[in-house]
Amino acid sequence: MAINQSQENSNYALNRLRRLLVSGEFGTNDKLPTERALSETLGVSRRSVRRALEVLEAEGQIWRRQGHGTFAGPEPDGWGEHVDTIIAGTNFMEIMEVRLRIEPQLAQLAAMRAKASEIARMRELALKSRESQDADSHELWDGSLHRQIAQSAGNQFFLTIFDVINRVRQNEAWQINRERARSGNNAGSTSYVHHSAIIDAIEARDPLRAGEAMRQHLLMLQEWLIRLTSLDGIEKEQSGEAP
Repeated sequence: MAINQSQENSNYALNRLRRLLVSGEFGTNDKLPTERALSETLGVSRRSVRRALEVLEAEGQIWRRQGHGTFAGPEPDGWGEHVDTIIAGTNFMEIMEVRLRIEPQLAQLAAMRAKASEIARMRELALKSRESQDADSHELWDGSLHRQIAQSAGNQFFLTIFDVINRVRQNEAWQINRERARSGNNAGSTSYVHHSAIIDAIEARDPLRAGEAMRQHLLMLQEWLIRLTSLDGIEKEQSGEAP
């Protein structure tokens, strides 16, 4: 009996995606690459990738939200509408203010509790973020690194709060502005240096240094965003859009 090539490709894509999820390359709620990127990586059609994702979604291995992307793990109960409401009622500076108060604490706890395997994973993710060739890939690995640090802190309630923040920063508008802020700032190399300093402090079991390294990293991003916002305001004023 002839083999259905489309079905064969779908099964191949499904098996590869299963291995990808089991490998731990993506943490819970981490954003997966686009269907197009997965199609190119796996060497199958986008239709085969879509079918495989439909199976994984039905099994609760992934979840998808229109306009936002595909995420690893089961869909958080009811968080979708809450996050959309949060996004609509906040701005980038408010998000950074929260991150500056949450993530240095998570880095401190990670310095006290992270396992050697988790620290090794942090270094892998930092390198993947540095080597990313496009904004979508950079956001993926950068978010995965920060979540690994949060997960290594060993506090489930803190991790839940972090996941809410992470969902907000996965919003398309947030990602676009982060990429604009990074452009022209030699961001890839600078972020890698900061990430390495955070991981070094965690590995050295130095909570104060880990927290301060994370704070400096986030302050850098905040400064870039402030500069971007200021430039946008000037451009609007020059174009006559501002009141």
